[in-house]
Amino acid sequence: MLREEVAMAIGWITLLKTVPWADVIATAPVVADGAKKLWKTVGRKTQPDTAATDESAETVPAEAGASTKLQARLLALENTSQDLHAQMLASSELINALAEQNTVLVKRVEANRVRLLWLSVSTLVTTAAVVLCLILLLRA
Repeated sequence: MLREEVAMAIGWITLLKTVPWADVIATAPVVADGAKKLWKTVGRKTQPDTAATDESAETVPAEAGASTKLQARLLALENTSQDLHAQMLASSELINALAEQNTVLVKRVEANRVRLLWLSVSTLVTTAAVVLCLILLLRA
């Protein structure tokens, strides 16, 4: 069990090393702006008139006229259109939320990268100072 977890962790580390983080960080604002534009575009559109769609699409008898059949089909299409519009709004809202989360994630990754760089530099300086002190101590 432990070996599988270690192998999975190594796989994830390898995968994360192959991600071009500079490109991800550079394109994060573009993705967020695109999602915001999509949300604004979709959110501005009004839904179709619901007066006609509130009526239920009853089954049309076989002897009914062509206009009645067309009205029933039109009502069914309006219902479908309204459902698709609601799904599009929900999808664009989700895309907007994901883009905002992506932006926050990229900012945190960048902050961690900078912290790691400072930590590496300070560790290197500390190690050099310790080695220098040991050399001076051993010479005395």
